[in-house]
Amino acid sequence: MGKEKIEALVEGGKATAAPPLGPALGPLKVNIGEVISEINKKTEAFKGMKVPVKVIVDTDTKEFEIEVGTPPVSQLVKKELGLDKGSGIPNKDKKANMSIEQAIKIAKMKMDSLSAGSLKAAVKTIIGSCNSMGILVEGKTAKEINKDIDEGKYDEEINAEKTETSPEKQQMLKEQLEQKRREFSKELESIKAKTAKKEEKKEEKKEEEKK
Repeated sequence: MGKEKIEALVEGGKATAAPPLGPALGPLKVNIGEVISEINKKTEAFKGMKVPVKVIVDTDTKEFEIEVGTPPVSQLVKKELGLDKGSGIPNKDKKANMSIEQAIKIAKMKMDSLSAGSLKAAVKTIIGSCNSMGILVEGKTAKEINKDIDEGKYDEEINAEKTETSPEKQQMLKEQLEQKRREFSKELESIKAKTAKKEEKKEEKKEEEKK
């Protein structure tokens, strides 16, 4: 008979036999418990996020394969760093400071859907997304950190696929972020004041047009 495809959005690591999966899989006579277990294994890294999954069932043999999509990079970054949103002024208003290990972790999650030829290239792609969200990596901008990566400074972490950040390093990242925020504070205040002034003028113009 061929193959049947079932697509659903599940919470990472928490798929169940309840709708939409259970009722869709039932008529195909596959072992639903096995399918759910496999989905949860493959989506474990996306806990707390909705993940697109595709179950492909061979209707003759009842064998199945599972394809897992991934949330957008920006969503993974926000989840990893506990952010609600990125920065409105990314070059000056720095929202967070990510470790190279965290960048590697996200790169591994997205590796299949990125057109990167290596983990190192995938890490640089993640860093580019961070930059546009106002997020530093190792206390540096994308241009600075990518130069370090190209020079091999983080080869050890990338080759070992390290994804854990030590408490000591977390503290250092925090201090780097505070330092950068202090550096940009005056410029940021100036930008915000100019923006507020522009908004004020717009409102005044609207009021004038009403008269």
